[in-house]
Formats: sequence, C-alpha cells, structure tokens
Amino acid sequence: MGHHQLDALDEQILKMIATNARIPFLEVARVCNVSGAAIHQRIQKLTALGVLKGSQFVINPEKVGFETCAYIGLYLKDPSSFEEVTKALESIPEVVECHFTTGKYDMFIKLYARNNHHLLSIIHDKLQPLNLARTETLISFHEALRRQMPIDLHPSEEGDESVDAMPDVDMVTE
Repeated sequence: MGHHQLDALDEQILKMIATNARIPFLEVARVCNVSGAAIHQRIQKLTALGVLKGSQFVINPEKVGFETCAYIGLYLKDPSSFEEVTKALESIPEVVECHFTTGKYDMFIKLYARNNHHLLSIIHDKLQPLNLARTETLISFHEALRRQMPIDLHPSEEGDESVDAMPDVDMVTE
C-alpha cells in the first residue's frame, strides 16, 4: 500500500468526481481546461493505481425497509480464525462492512436489519454459529455525517492538514 504521485490535475479531477460521480467527463474537461480524452485517460490511470475504487449508486437502507443500523464488536474464541470468520461474514448479506481492529474487539462489523427483531435473529442465527467468544452491539439511531476523504495533495507546511479541501457533501439523501 503505497502513496502515488498525483499532480494538480489529478487533485482537481478527484475533487470534482468525489462531489458528483455522475458528472460528465466533458464537463470535468471543460473546468480543467483539458480534452475529454485526457480526463478519460486520467480516470483510467487513477483506477489502475487503486486511487479510485469504482463508482456506485448509494442505496438508502431505510427507503428499502432496513431501519436498524448496528455496529457489532466481535471477540473471536480462536485468534487464528480471522479468515474463516471473514468468509462466513461475506455470506451474510446484511453485513456491509468488516474491519480487523486494534483495541478491545478482534473484528468490527456494520450491518443493516429490517428492525430490532430481525437484528436479534441475525445475531442469534447467523453470528452465534461462527463460534465467537462474544459480541457487543451498538445501534445507530441516525447517521449524522458521511463524506469522502478530503482531497488535498499539498497540505500546508505546518502540518495543518486542510479540512476545507473538499466541501462537505451528504452522500446519503432522503
């Protein structure tokens, strides 16, 4: 996992597409004062480098009947079972994120359930059979903030990273 040398044009492109992934390449080209082909090539380069991980539509879970968002800390009985547990978690469609962590949890997952009863059945029927030592569940009442990473390829000299590099964008609309 290395850092890649990106220039000012890359930064400008990233800022624009992070704000609006559906912006036409020709509009990006117009603002950046380069050709559409140049933007297309840059997007391909950024994708090949792994800087861009694709684009997607974001589904609002509540609008499709998943009203409960939960974060669950997993304690593994056997620390060597990370791969086995991860593979099992991949088969649970309600699990949308999984992280290996430091601190008190071995793993931390995010999932969506239709309601608290559905959450209970996921924990009981799908997580407990994974041979976990125990779990701790936090329920999110409301997602107050979600945004992309700020794009600032040239932070100031004092180490004061610019948090204004990209405008705050609410990526989940209701």
